[in-house]
Order: sequence, then C-alpha cells, then structure tokens
Amino acid sequence: MTKGLEFDPGFGPHVLALQGSIEYLYNDINKFKNLSQRKMRFRQYYKKILDIFYNNIGFYIGCLMWASYTKTQDEQEILNNHCYGQNFDEKDNTAEPDFMLSFIELFPKDMKYFLGENFEFEPYVKKVVERYKEFLELNRGFVDTKTNTDIKLPSKIKTDDALSYKDKVEKVIKSGDLSKLVEYKDII
Repeated sequence: MTKGLEFDPGFGPHVLALQGSIEYLYNDINKFKNLSQRKMRFRQYYKKILDIFYNNIGFYIGCLMWASYTKTQDEQEILNNHCYGQNFDEKDNTAEPDFMLSFIELFPKDMKYFLGENFEFEPYVKKVVERYKEFLELNRGFVDTKTNTDIKLPSKIKTDDALSYKDKVEKVIKSGDLSKLVEYKDII
C-alpha cells in the first residue's frame, strides 16, 4: 500500500449545512405575522437560499468525483476519515440528502406562494441528490472505509476520466465556490 488519499480534499470550509442554513432563513421569514412582510423577506432571501442549495449540489458532485478519482488509484489508506470507526446511524447518514429531496419538492411551491413565480429545478438536480444519497448508503456513512478500495460507487458514476477529476475538484476548491462543480453534473 502506498502513501494515502485525503478523505476530504478541502470541501469542508466551503460547505454550509443546508438544513440548518435553510431553517434559519425560513425562521426569519416566518417571524413576521404579516404576509406582505414575509413575502418581502422571502424576496430578500430566495437567491441566498438557492446559492446555498447549489453550493451543496456542487459539493455532492465534487464528493462523487473525488470518490471516483480515489477509487481508481492504487490501494491506499484514506487519510483523515473522521467517520471511520464511528457508530453507523442509517437515518443520520442520509438526513441531509433527504432534506434536499424535500426541499426540491417544496421550494417551487414557496416561489409561487411568496413571489407568484413559477419555478422548478432542472431534472439533473434531483438525480444528483439521489445519486449522492445512494453513495452514502452504499458506503454506510464511511464508518468502515479504511482504504480507497473500500469505497463503493453507484453504478452510474463515470470513472473513465477519473484521473482528471482530481484537478477539476482541486481547482474549484481553490475558488471557494463549489457550485462551479455543477458544470460536471454529467459525470454522475
């Protein structure tokens, strides 16, 4: 076995917990009793909500790209896997993508209610979240992932050009805007 591969290539500082962030913003919207004030607050926040959402979509794509790259390398230890050896909790493992899937269904209704605008996410968005959720389920929250050969990828993930994924992911991480990884949605 050779040197080792990082569990997180640097995503951590650029990811906000979507559920906590969205709930915080919605709580601020809902603190107003007057509907026109809630509408005004939603108008102020909806772009920020979408920015956070697409940053997380980019994170999911980036994780799948990084896992593809990692999986195709010679056997190596996974470095700094904070999940390894922890207790597995199935519900906690998929809580964030489950929240994302609910959000995908509810947000268009909020856009209609608060702004009177029709809105729908592109079909790839739900596929990305479902694929990421499958990835988490296959790997049981990475509690047993000691080496890169332990990683399991969903069958639809493309690994033909996985070596190039490393550079693409690292370049976006340096920019700090993980939503730029959406450009690579066709990989997954």
